[in-house]
Amino acid sequence: MNVCGRDIKVSGTFVRIARLDAEKYESLDDPETLLEGLRKSHDRVDIFTFMQIMPDTKPKFGYPMEWDNLAVIPVSTFENWWNNQIRSFPRNRARQAEKKGVTLREIPFSEELVRGILEIYNETPVRQGRAFSHYGKDFKTVYSEEATYLDRSIFIGAFIGHQLIGFVKMVTDEGKNQANLMNILSMIKHRDKAPTNALIAHSVRVCAERGIPNLVYQQFAYANKVSDTIATFKEVNGFQRVDLPRYYVPVSQFGWVALHLGLHHRLVDRIPTSIATKLRRLRHAWHSRKLESASEGS
Repeated sequence: MNVCGRDIKVSGTFVRIARLDAEKYESLDDPETLLEGLRKSHDRVDIFTFMQIMPDTKPKFGYPMEWDNLAVIPVSTFENWWNNQIRSFPRNRARQAEKKGVTLREIPFSEELVRGILEIYNETPVRQGRAFSHYGKDFKTVYSEEATYLDRSIFIGAFIGHQLIGFVKMVTDEGKNQANLMNILSMIKHRDKAPTNALIAHSVRVCAERGIPNLVYQQFAYANKVSDTIATFKEVNGFQRVDLPRYYVPVSQFGWVALHLGLHHRLVDRIPTSIATKLRRLRHAWHSRKLESASEGS
C-alpha cells in the first residue's frame, strides 16, 4: 500500500503491523502526517512501527519505544578496515578468493544480471538449515524484486570467468550516510573460493571510494537467537552492534490493547532462548534429511 507517497508493507493477520517498506534506508522526520494517512486508510492497520536511522541514535520522538539494532561497519578508508577492523581469517579468505580466480566488479542492473541471480537462487532449496525463500522463483518475480530502489542501488558481482557466482545489492539512504546490504549471496558449490568474503571486502571498498561512512548488514542480534554462523561472520568482518530506537505507535483501538499486551512481537520471539535453540536444531536436521533424500532420489 502507498500512504502519503510512502510504500508501506503490512504484516500479521491477528495484529496488523505496518512499517515503511524501506525502513532501513529512509528516515521518517514527520511521522504524524503518515500516521494520519494510515488512520484514514481503507486497509486495516493496528500498529505502525518505525526505526530511526543513523546517525540519529538517541530517541527524538515521544512514542512508545524499544531498542532495535543494526550490524554496522564504520568506514573511513579501505586500508583502515583491512588492517585494523577485521580479523586475520576474513582477510585470508578474501585473498584466497583472488588466488582462486574470483574477480569482482560493479555491474549495472540488467536482464543478464537477473538471470545470474536466478541461477544462484535456484542452486539449493535449503540454506542455513532452513527452507530458502528465494528458491523456485521465476524470472519475472526476481526481476521485480531486484529492480527496487534502482536510483540508490549498487550491484557488485563475484565472477569465475563470465559466470556470476555471488552478488551484492547495496541500497543507500537519501543522504548517503549508510549503504545497506539488501542482498548478499553466493553459490554453495563455490564456497571454497570464499566469494562472500570477497564481496564484503569490495563493498567496503565501494563505500570508502564514495565517501559512505557506514556499511550495514541487517541486524546484529535477533531477539532470542544466540550467536550463529551469520553472526560470527559479521563480527569477524568488522561489523559492530549499533542500537537504534524503534517506535510502536497504535493506529486503532485494538492496536492500543495489542501493544499493552505485548502482541506486537511475534510468538516465536517470545519463546525462551534455550527452547528456541533446540527448535532451530530440529529444523536444521529435518531440512538436511529432506535435502539428502531429494538428492538420493534424483
